[in-house]
Amino acid sequence: MQIRRVIPVLLIHKGLLYKTKKFKDPRYVGDPTNSVRIFNEKEVDEIAIIDIDATVHGREPNYEQIREIAGEAFMPLAYGGGISKLDQIKKIIDQGVEKVILSHQAIKNPDIVSQTASQLGSSSTVVCLDYKKKFFGGYEVYTKNGTSSSGMDLVSLAKKYEDAGAGELIINSIDKDGMMEGYDLASIKAVTSAVSIPVIALGGAGNINDLTSAFENGATGAAAGSMFVFHGKHKAVLITYPEQSELDFIS
Repeated sequence: MQIRRVIPVLLIHKGLLYKTKKFKDPRYVGDPTNSVRIFNEKEVDEIAIIDIDATVHGREPNYEQIREIAGEAFMPLAYGGGISKLDQIKKIIDQGVEKVILSHQAIKNPDIVSQTASQLGSSSTVVCLDYKKKFFGGYEVYTKNGTSSSGMDLVSLAKKYEDAGAGELIINSIDKDGMMEGYDLASIKAVTSAVSIPVIALGGAGNINDLTSAFENGATGAAAGSMFVFHGKHKAVLITYPEQSELDFIS
């Protein structure tokens, strides 16, 4: 049985930590390095950092910032954003990152998934699929912060990247992002029923019950952003994470 994981996802925008709603309206929530220090104290399972500017602006990952964040992370760290070449991936791993997250480049050049898995191993190769629900059913994958349609189906791409050697998938609902109203459970079920590698659900979590629902629908990991950085009905910025007793309940 695979271990269920609860994973904070931090978005880097203009070098700082922001949170979005439906991939829009970024709201400043703090310094990424300080946030990682707080998550250390809360003993999180692992953490993912995604630079949402790098690919859109056509620039490389910020290796100095990655090294600084990795130096503070006492938990496994995954990084995504601006990755287009194998040498960049190796350089990211050299900064102390355990996993790389491929998204736009996986669509543009699918071979990079198999090449990364061959060079670094499947366990270090993650593909993130950002998707929207289609009006007449099914789910379409988007890249570049949800601005560019791939024209491809979520479940079909999940199967494709499993075959290419990805060790796990992140499926991120653009429609649910930042809304804190629960995951798109139907999409989680569809993907986890189609592949055998771990699937991490992202987009929509607002409470422990949402995490539980993701696991009940087949997810191996339940990831969230807003749930871990906003607190209370007024959504004040406060880094939070479930107590161990709560995690034991959903595990």
